[in-house]
Amino acid sequence: MAISKRNSLLLVLAIFLGVIAGLIISANFDFIFKGFASNNKPFENKITATNNINDNYASTSDVSESKNENFDELLQLEKAYIQVAEQVKPWVVTITSAKIYRYRYQNPFEDFFDFFGYRDRRRDQDDNREREFRQEGLGSGVIVSRDGYILTNNHVVQEADEIRVITMDKKEYEAKLIGRDEKTDVAVVKIDGESLPYAKLGNSDKIRVGQIVMAIGNPFRQELQQTVTEGIISAKGRSNIGLSAYEDFIQTTAAINPGNSGGALVNLKSELIGVNTAIVSRSGGFNGIGFAIPINMAKRVMEMLIDKGYVVRGYLGVVPQPIDEEMAQALGLDDSHGALIASVEKGTPAYKAGLKEQDVVLEIDGRKVIDDTDFRLRVAEYNPGDKVGLKIFRNGEIRNITVTLTERPDDQPPQRLSEKETEKLGIKVTNLTSDRADRYGFEDEEGVLVVDVKQNSSAWRKGVREGDLITSVNRKPVSNVREYDQVIDKLEPGDVVLLRLKKRLRDGISTFYVTIRLPK
Repeated sequence: MAISKRNSLLLVLAIFLGVIAGLIISANFDFIFKGFASNNKPFENKITATNNINDNYASTSDVSESKNENFDELLQLEKAYIQVAEQVKPWVVTITSAKIYRYRYQNPFEDFFDFFGYRDRRRDQDDNREREFRQEGLGSGVIVSRDGYILTNNHVVQEADEIRVITMDKKEYEAKLIGRDEKTDVAVVKIDGESLPYAKLGNSDKIRVGQIVMAIGNPFRQELQQTVTEGIISAKGRSNIGLSAYEDFIQTTAAINPGNSGGALVNLKSELIGVNTAIVSRSGGFNGIGFAIPINMAKRVMEMLIDKGYVVRGYLGVVPQPIDEEMAQALGLDDSHGALIASVEKGTPAYKAGLKEQDVVLEIDGRKVIDDTDFRLRVAEYNPGDKVGLKIFRNGEIRNITVTLTERPDDQPPQRLSEKETEKLGIKVTNLTSDRADRYGFEDEEGVLVVDVKQNSSAWRKGVREGDLITSVNRKPVSNVREYDQVIDKLEPGDVVLLRLKKRLRDGISTFYVTIRLPK
């Protein structure tokens, strides 16, 4: 019993000591009890300590002000985007193009009836009946002048038989091709308009990686015209992409999709800095990599197309090659900048100026040459007849050579589209492109293709028909519209013209001669 009482006392003592310990811990070991109105020092010190901690953090009001400032900045950026879109959209247009494929109808039972000795009475009519197939394309363009010149991509209008332009206010225009350049994928078309909104051109040489840009165009279908996307310039000077002969692309993260080709790439100053051209994609849609032609390159090409209808470039006559670290070491160069001359063509400006194989071009007119691609682009910027100063490295020595450039042999007027067709003698002709040669069966022929003949004209009465090929005029061979026009323009009213024609008949190609008198 005594033991039981002793255990009870020990239990009570333990409970008492536990209560005391709990009170001490709950008071943070502060043995002075304080009331709500207490003004003791320890309490004041704790408040001071709390204020010191808050000095390292924003107060509730400071955080609110900071959030407001950040929000205001976002609103300003949003406002800038809106202003750019509003300014740019009116001068971005939709371009629709159409290729027209025509073919002769052939009765599928013709051979069957002939086999049984029965001739279909409608056969002759069926043989003369044509079928037409239209292949339509969609792209974008940028109005660059008040009177309706429009900058776009060559691949948007290439080989088109019809080109139409639709502006933001839904007005539709028939467009005329002014010229196109396959080597840069630039083309210019024109509509008849007055006081049209037009682009403010920027300077693509001053763009920087990381700069915010916006792309405007018409992706996928006409109903999505004036679509605006934004991104940054992710790289510049992109080349060897395989899209054109002269590549110096701006790479952007602004979404570009099929149909955006020829549209505008602009900066936040609403300046046109590039012409959207292509994407890198495995799916066919935008995957974060888009390319635009720098406006400085496009502008130069555009001006030549407007002035001449085609582009001329300076020609040096060498084959440049890149220089890697090992090549630089082998040649005795300090670094890999420059372009190695791999070969020099005889009779060219380079040959006449004394350039030799294994020369390294370091500068062109005082501008450092980065690599072989940069070298080709810089030479192409000059015009035929320009004198260019080259700083070269040869056998361990620096030399300076002056070269007078000529016109590139392959820079001739391109094959024109239907808008460059010419109509005389009641005959409308166009150049024989590879596509048309395949369509009409003149793959190995040269001449101008007849695409329309006025009924009741002399040409019609003499048997000239659409699909015929004119190979000579007054015994002078013609291989394009320009040569055809040069002969016709020298004729006087009432003169007789001798045309040599080739017709595609059922048993092959036959030659015919036709005489037509020019109307007085």
